[in-house]
Amino acid sequence: MKIKSTFVLLFLTTLMLAACNVGATPAPTIDINAINTAALGTALAQVSSQQTQTALAAPSPTPLPTNTPLPQPTAALPTTGPLPTGNAGVLPTVSFNTTPIAGAPAAPPASGASVCNSLTYVSDVNYPDGTVFDGGEDFKKTWQVKNSGTCAWDEGYKLVFVDGDKGMDPYDVDIRDSVSPGQTVELSVDLTAPLAFGTYTGTWQMQSDAGELFGDQVTVNFKVK
Repeated sequence: MKIKSTFVLLFLTTLMLAACNVGATPAPTIDINAINTAALGTALAQVSSQQTQTALAAPSPTPLPTNTPLPQPTAALPTTGPLPTGNAGVLPTVSFNTTPIAGAPAAPPASGASVCNSLTYVSDVNYPDGTVFDGGEDFKKTWQVKNSGTCAWDEGYKLVFVDGDKGMDPYDVDIRDSVSPGQTVELSVDLTAPLAFGTYTGTWQMQSDAGELFGDQVTVNFKVK
């Protein structure tokens, strides 16, 4: 009896549960697309909010510098002293050395000035100009001269050949005896007439011990017949 009663009770319970299920409201259907759409909108809203906050927090960009020209330094001209005034356009005066070159004829002295070395021609002692000689003939030409300077002619002074025909074998003559200022003396040179016919000349001049030529020149002029 107890077993039958138990089966009957279970059977009745099952019927009651079935009746409850038949009258109950069906469970709602879940829309997956709607859920995805809602989640996507929420995510987009969060990203937009974060970007807005980042933009507000970011510092403003620094403006680029403009091409403003730098100030140029002013170069001051060097000062070397005051500029000359009153002589604009005036060329400087150039001084030239007027010392005579050794071996060249000395310049004539100024009037009234005393000169250390000077010679004055007096006369031909023999064989005047135009004398005729045979070719190869030897002769001695002599002149009379005066020491017209203030210095004596002594060792180192000589009569030197300066121009003319070397065919007459000209040479220099050393002054052996001192010639005092104002003294008149005779100077001679030994010559040889050339063999060829023609007219020949020769010129001599006194030279100091410093190599300076001075005074009058003495000459010879002759013919070979």
